[in-house]
Amino acid sequence: MSSTLTEMLDSIDIDILRALQTDARLSTRQLATKVHRSPTPVFERLKRLEAQGYISRYVAVLDADKLGRGFVVFCQVKLRHINRDIASGFVSLVKSLPEVTECYNVSGAFDYLLKIYAPSMADYRDFVLNKLGAFDFIGAIESTFVMSEIKREYAIPL
Repeated sequence: MSSTLTEMLDSIDIDILRALQTDARLSTRQLATKVHRSPTPVFERLKRLEAQGYISRYVAVLDADKLGRGFVVFCQVKLRHINRDIASGFVSLVKSLPEVTECYNVSGAFDYLLKIYAPSMADYRDFVLNKLGAFDFIGAIESTFVMSEIKREYAIPL
C-alpha cells in the first residue's frame, strides 16, 4: 500500500473498504460487525469515504450470459491521426455506446482499448460497421474474442 494512501486512510477505513468490495449490500450494522466497531462511527466513516471519493458508486454485478450479452470482445482502436478535437469526438462516441462497458486510452500500437458486450458475432460485426465505423477518423480496429473467462475481480487490492 502506498504511503499516501496510508496517510489518508487508517486500518479501519481499509477494513471498511475491503468489506464493501466483497459485499456492497452490507447494512451499516453488518459492516460494523465485520470491522469490529460500533455502527455510528462506521456510518460516519462510510459517509466520509463516499464524500472524499474513495467510494464512487455501488453496483450489482450481472451475469452477461443470462442476459444474452455473453459475447465479450476486447477491441483495440487506432485513429488515423489524433488531435484534441478528434480524441474528444471519439470519447464522446464511445460514451454514447451502451455495448462499450470499459474504454482506456492506451500506449502502444493502438490508441484505445474497449471492452464490448454483444449478443453474438453478428451483432458485434454490426456494431463495428454501423457504430464504430460511423467515426471517420478510425484507422484500424483489432478485435480479440473472449473464449472463456478465467478470472474477473472488481476489488482493488488494499
